[in-house]
Amino acid sequence: MVDKAAYPALGAVSDQYRQNVLEAERDPEAFWLAQSRRLVWHNEPSHASRSDFTGDVRIAWYEDGRLNVAENCLDRYLLTQPDKAAVIWEGQEDGHRTVLTYRELHARVCRLANTLRRLGVSKGDRVAIHLPMVVEGVVAMLACARIGAIHVVLFGGFSAEGLAERLRDSQAVLVITADVARRGAKLIPSKTTMDEALVACGADSAVRTVLVVAVTGATVPMQAGRDLSYEAEVALEMPDSPVEVMDACDPLFLLYTSGSTGRPKGVVHSSGGYLVWASFTHETVFNSQPDDIFWCTADTSWITGHTYEVYGPLVNGGTIMIYEGLPSWPAPGRWWDVIDRNGVTVFYTSPTVIRAAMREDDHVVESRSLASLRVLGTVGEPISPEAWQWFHDKVGRNCCPVADTWWQTETGGVMITASAGKVPGRPGAAGLPLPGVHVELLAPAGAGQEQPVVEGAGEGLLCLSSSWPGQAMTLWQDHERFRQTYFTTCPGRYFSGDGARREADGYIWITGRVDDVVNVSGHRIGTAEIEDAIATDHEVVESAAVGIPHDLKGQGLVVYVVPREEGVLDTARVRKVVADSVGRYAAPEKVYVVRDLPKTRSGKIVRRLLRKIAAGELENLGDLSTLSDPDCVQALISQVAEQQG
Repeated sequence: MVDKAAYPALGAVSDQYRQNVLEAERDPEAFWLAQSRRLVWHNEPSHASRSDFTGDVRIAWYEDGRLNVAENCLDRYLLTQPDKAAVIWEGQEDGHRTVLTYRELHARVCRLANTLRRLGVSKGDRVAIHLPMVVEGVVAMLACARIGAIHVVLFGGFSAEGLAERLRDSQAVLVITADVARRGAKLIPSKTTMDEALVACGADSAVRTVLVVAVTGATVPMQAGRDLSYEAEVALEMPDSPVEVMDACDPLFLLYTSGSTGRPKGVVHSSGGYLVWASFTHETVFNSQPDDIFWCTADTSWITGHTYEVYGPLVNGGTIMIYEGLPSWPAPGRWWDVIDRNGVTVFYTSPTVIRAAMREDDHVVESRSLASLRVLGTVGEPISPEAWQWFHDKVGRNCCPVADTWWQTETGGVMITASAGKVPGRPGAAGLPLPGVHVELLAPAGAGQEQPVVEGAGEGLLCLSSSWPGQAMTLWQDHERFRQTYFTTCPGRYFSGDGARREADGYIWITGRVDDVVNVSGHRIGTAEIEDAIATDHEVVESAAVGIPHDLKGQGLVVYVVPREEGVLDTARVRKVVADSVGRYAAPEKVYVVRDLPKTRSGKIVRRLLRKIAAGELENLGDLSTLSDPDCVQALISQVAEQQG
């Protein structure tokens, strides 16, 4: 286990933060009504929450309020800061850069909104957005919000079948896609993949129109009567468009998540509560300032891209940075150059990116200025103390607070963190719950037994005992699945699926998914604990521990490691560091040295695949369309087979 004493918290929790926590505890209704005034309403809400975690489960925030999300992100700033930069976009090719002011972004959004209306899209219709990291993606989200259409952002790396499944479920009536997308040296055939998806949908497709954005200018097939040029169509429209006034509980977007089993879940987020939460958390977590250049590196197809690439910064009148390319293409240090060129002040990225940067020579990051940075953040998975420290020391130059953040697609925004300037960071720890977030740890219990609440320091299932404004309302057309998935494991509470450990001073450490706890001969071992121990070996860049069936022990521990130098690693060292740090009982049965680990587009390691491969269960690997690189799975199978032989 990592010695936490070596990584003390830096400073003390601010008085203002403590006061906000007390206010939210004392009168949550008044607190959240006050937060609603961050927004411009056509009808202000008279109450905050009418949510209920019991019975059929009901999530309802500000339900008698009426507003428009795009108006809150754009129109209200036309009077006060029309010429302030709203979006800075850089392409991966040198010299490709666009800056849009609030006035210019508003005009683009209005032109597309008018186009969508002309093409028959109306309030409540679903619009699928299938684009790389280009400005048109942001424009499309806001244009949908302007007319009351529900956007469904789809990852550019999905297979045709992965796209088809989501198009069928959402019944999207219009698709916005790219001709060809760029990803480093690779070209991604967005339009032809979408064509294949629509063929796969067959009669189940509701798509009437496909708008094609010319990202590379490549020639692609265009189906007469269905496919239209995005640029040509928006050019026909005026740069102003009325807003559709929405009820606060009207859906703003669907976002599909994939689980280890079953079909993807269409998570539904509201217009009012979600936007309040995006505004509140963006300001609170990152200590946002008017002159910030905020760069969230997440793809907009991920919830982080929705909340902190688009809605949070814009509703607060900020400037967002969007970069099309990869961190180290065409050469290491590319993202550090983007920060320096654009004066980025807040940098929010994943531990995966940080670990990749750690593999490079420290000179790469040390040779850049990075003087503009004032806040760093991490998201997607627990960060090891070592990676946290490297991020703080090398990127932040020992002076930028690091806000590690725990949250989920279903929560809409950050829930647990070390808020910049308010809550001191503790390397590896998630931090403290935000004001108004009621975390409970429940001890696991047998069938039919009551689950006791863990008081004070201890470990248990991470639950939330009451609702918050950003909480998802339901799953698209399947509320019963919503209830079963999140509210039956721990009745009367939202169960996150994660385990957590709380220290005496309230700091929370995420121990991983509950199904990522391995029981070896009666010893429950959190895989995060194993991985933290391995992370102390600087010859290892990344690792993942999983449990597989074992005839004697019940479960055996298997570890995958990615070495700093490909193919060079003594697996005995890995066993020793685990035995020394955690205990001999935790020493892995097998250590596989691999080139890469399968990850989702958000950077999360897909452990179900690692378990199946280690156990030799290769016949049903499940949905691979959400992986950032589906091709890595076959390579991984081959590497494991070689080492098993």
